Amino acid sequence: MPDTAPLTPPEGDLRYRRVILKLSGESLAESGKGISGNELLAIAKQIKAAHESGCQIAIVNGGGNILRGASFSGANAAVQEATAHYMGMLATVINSLALQDALDSIGLQTRVMSALPVDRVAEQFIRRRAIRHLEKGRVIILSGGIGSPFVTTDTAAAQRALEIEADVILKATRVDGVYSDDPEKNPHAVLYEQLGYNEVIQKKLRVMDATAIALCNEHRKPILVFNFKQDGNIVRAVRGESVGTWIGDPQDSQTNQR
Repeated sequence: MPDTAPLTPPEGDLRYRRVILKLSGESLAESGKGISGNELLAIAKQIKAAHESGCQIAIVNGGGNILRGASFSGANAAVQEATAHYMGMLATVINSLALQDALDSIGLQTRVMSALPVDRVAEQFIRRRAIRHLEKGRVIILSGGIGSPFVTTDTAAAQRALEIEADVILKATRVDGVYSDDPEKNPHAVLYEQLGYNEVIQKKLRVMDATAIALCNEHRKPILVFNFKQDGNIVRAVRGESVGTWIGDPQDSQTNQR
């Protein structure tokens, strides 16, 4: 398959030129565990539509559908915590390879890049190379977290967003955005349209981990939390349409409102 041509987004059509799309491992599974071909293809088609609109897309996915490092604790502490985290990083590599094949199958050029050395199946993450892949119109999938234990894939997404100079982190979830409480348990939970970084921390909202929020706060990197299960929402997100919850510096609220 020939290399994809460099992207030339139509002027005024996109809100975000380059994005990090953060997917949970569970988003690739039908029941929270394993990998579903149907779920892979559904996500891949949305990513393709967003890519064809001219957006450069880098993906960071979790590995919770295969293994969570935190599960090795308490009575199940035979595996050391650091080892468990490395196992979780390898789970993200497995998910990335599956997603790569799904994207390839519908005609997208992709590259899996890993923070862990697994050169038989993925390229090493090198910042300049990653940016070059994006500029040449390829979708990149960034696996292996940041290559160190005790760091979540949320923090990895924030770190990579800063490194590749992404305009926004798109946090894909199963609900319509950030709520005051779990909307799957509390029908009276309130959906927030916009939040400041400090509000997320003060209200103890479970959006991303505290380290990821702190990184985004320090560097004023906005986060858009939205429901990827609604078909077309990834395209709406990159176009800056009214979807989900926008998290950012209150000083930037007027320029970032959709």
